[in-house]
Amino acid sequence: MSPITRDRARARTSDRVYDELVSAIRELRLAPGASLSETDLAKRLHVSRTPVREALARLVDAELVHVVPQVGTRVGLIRLRDVEEARFVRESLEVAAFETACSGPKPDVTVLRELLERQEHSYRTEDYDAFFKADEALHCEIFTLSGYPKAWQAVQRMKLQLDRLRRLSLPDSAAMRELIDEHRLIVDALEQTDLLAGRALISRHARRALERGPALRSEYPGYFTD
Repeated sequence: MSPITRDRARARTSDRVYDELVSAIRELRLAPGASLSETDLAKRLHVSRTPVREALARLVDAELVHVVPQVGTRVGLIRLRDVEEARFVRESLEVAAFETACSGPKPDVTVLRELLERQEHSYRTEDYDAFFKADEALHCEIFTLSGYPKAWQAVQRMKLQLDRLRRLSLPDSAAMRELIDEHRLIVDALEQTDLLAGRALISRHARRALERGPALRSEYPGYFTD
């Protein structure tokens, strides 16, 4: 994890600690079930224990971290029912964003094409972190083109469990290839303002990670709970 530095725009160090821990959980840098120590986290983030304690309390409230009696504080496990709910929210809002982006002047997909090239490069170099970031940026851009970029922020807050499942699937080269191909088809449909194709593609794309849930649970049984 990255050390927390001073930020005049955000006075609360605990906010920055919270954001860093959420990112680490989302990206599996803190694995499901991992033990968390206030002292260790404070050292790694270069902050005192107080903001770490405050951030962990917020993570407990958000059900991303759990305090287990006589065991300690641990990162929450992945619940597939939470993944399904996140999929529902993401799919519903992204279909709406796609439709809205198609309702006005022809969308400018230049940024989306550039992001597709970044994904291709990440795929060839097996840079999974860069691939995931480009993936996120591509979907964010669809919401930006719709005129409702803050809706993507709402999706982000909701889909952390889904993102953890997505990260687990990334080392699969065939799955990455399929994701890029689907992204390209989505961008093509947006450029052509093809609503019918876009709806079907986004729905299928949003459900892909969940379809792999049972197989990933078998492969990583310690990461999941009912």
